[in-house]
Amino acid sequence: MNWTAVASIYRFEMARFFRTLMQSFLSPVLSTSLYFVVFGAAIGSRIDQVEGIDYGAFIVPGLIMLSVMTQAISNASFGIYFPKFIGTIYELLSAPVNFLEIVLGYVGAAATKALFIGVVILATASLFVDLTIAHPWAMVLFLLLTCLSFALLGFIIGIWAGNFEQLQLVPLMIVTPLVFLGGSFYSISMLPPIWQKITMFNPVVYLISGFRWAFFDTADVPVGLSLLAIGGFTTLCLAVIWWIFKTGWRIRS
Repeated sequence: MNWTAVASIYRFEMARFFRTLMQSFLSPVLSTSLYFVVFGAAIGSRIDQVEGIDYGAFIVPGLIMLSVMTQAISNASFGIYFPKFIGTIYELLSAPVNFLEIVLGYVGAAATKALFIGVVILATASLFVDLTIAHPWAMVLFLLLTCLSFALLGFIIGIWAGNFEQLQLVPLMIVTPLVFLGGSFYSISMLPPIWQKITMFNPVVYLISGFRWAFFDTADVPVGLSLLAIGGFTTLCLAVIWWIFKTGWRIRS
């Protein structure tokens, strides 16, 4: 393993993040505050509790998941797409590094950025509501796995994308709707029985449910199933990336 190459890619990607650190910090703080004004104050005044949890606190895990998933995807997709766009990816492919080292550098940086955003949102939310984390280590595990898996998905999207518009297509048209329909701001048990069954086909439900369990010790689906879902998703993304580098799809052409 060429750790020097991994560290070089990682530092390069993180340097771009630190150049816009203020925007990266202010954006999640402002958006989180707005969510609490809209959902916590407006809707929360009509919904006192959900499953025995104050509604303002109940939406925190879903809010973190929404931001972490979109940030991990966008950072990873842009990180690998930009070298394709300007042509420097050929220098990277001709260097003495393998696909795993390239993925570790780009995906590791994207996951770190998403993790930073998640921590900022958690700290901001604690200013609005009283939060107690029932299973802190499980919360950290779910957060890390989500950052990693969706950074891998973003890496795939960055290779697939043919222009800047396509970079935003999957996050805006697929991921964000799935998060909103995956129980981010409500419990699946609040839905009619038929919609509860349909919602179970949404993979994001399992991530949000497991993450919420880590906070409040309550979940819409079994925790083991949530871990199995995110583990399977991560494995699938790694397999797709391995195939991309093996065949050169959208990289060498």
